[in-house]
Amino acid sequence: MTDLTLTGLRVVLEVARTGSFSATAERLGYTQSAVSRQVALTEKAVGTPLFERHARGARPTPAGEALARHAGKVLDDIAAATQELAGMRDRLAGRLVVAGFPTATAALVPRAIARLTAVHPGLKVQLIEAPTPAQLAAMRRGRIEVAIVATGDGLPEYDLEGLRLTALRSARGAGVAVAESHPFAVRERIEPDELADQGWVVGPRSGDAPEFGAWPGIAEPRITFTARDWPTRLGLVAAGLGIALVPGIAAQAVPRGVHWIPIHDDTGGLRRAVWAATNDNPGAAATAMVHALEEEISS
Repeated sequence: MTDLTLTGLRVVLEVARTGSFSATAERLGYTQSAVSRQVALTEKAVGTPLFERHARGARPTPAGEALARHAGKVLDDIAAATQELAGMRDRLAGRLVVAGFPTATAALVPRAIARLTAVHPGLKVQLIEAPTPAQLAAMRRGRIEVAIVATGDGLPEYDLEGLRLTALRSARGAGVAVAESHPFAVRERIEPDELADQGWVVGPRSGDAPEFGAWPGIAEPRITFTARDWPTRLGLVAAGLGIALVPGIAAQAVPRGVHWIPIHDDTGGLRRAVWAATNDNPGAAATAMVHALEEEISS
């Protein structure tokens, strides 16, 4: 017994649509004899004629119309299955450990993880918040696969040898977080010389991981409060107890009652860079995470 084939179904459907063996051959890239052969094999498989031949082409019989209708559904299902399976081959699965310093994990990294896992739902991402030195140590020990680290003014010369670094460049530079009642809150930007007489909420220096302090260049900044955790710092800002230096990558994470205002400084001001670091031969998941970070920071 001859079985139905996908090729036969595809040919029958196209002949039913065009009403022509020659037009079907042209559309599918077959010879006309190959089209006739596929129709004949399919008619043998179903045991009944599928087309009535006439001078101007071919007209489907009731059996031909029924088979063409079902063939369309079958071929659509096959195409959908093929596309889904191809997507599964492209999807990443397993576990990925990502780390970042606190201001990076406030908004940038979570949004990048959401971007990545929307495309690869089988990938389970673990996020660790840690200062740059701790991240680098963990990466050397193979405990994390992607680290978001910072370099530049006021930071130590970290050992980055052997790591692959991808710059994460944000359109937002440094800025300050101020209470919504602060005069700066209605401004679109602030000049550095306006910051000298402000009270600052800063973070403590912790070993080789200095926290954000006052704006660089202020000789004797007036420190109103020192707090380790960012929620505490921004809570103090919201209460009107000082302003805080916040990098642009965390601007979207300031809470209700706090406004982030960019600082305009042509001299460079706070010259720091943010990098996505991996080992020299990252896996597919780590590479995809770096791409998601690049896309998110540039969006």
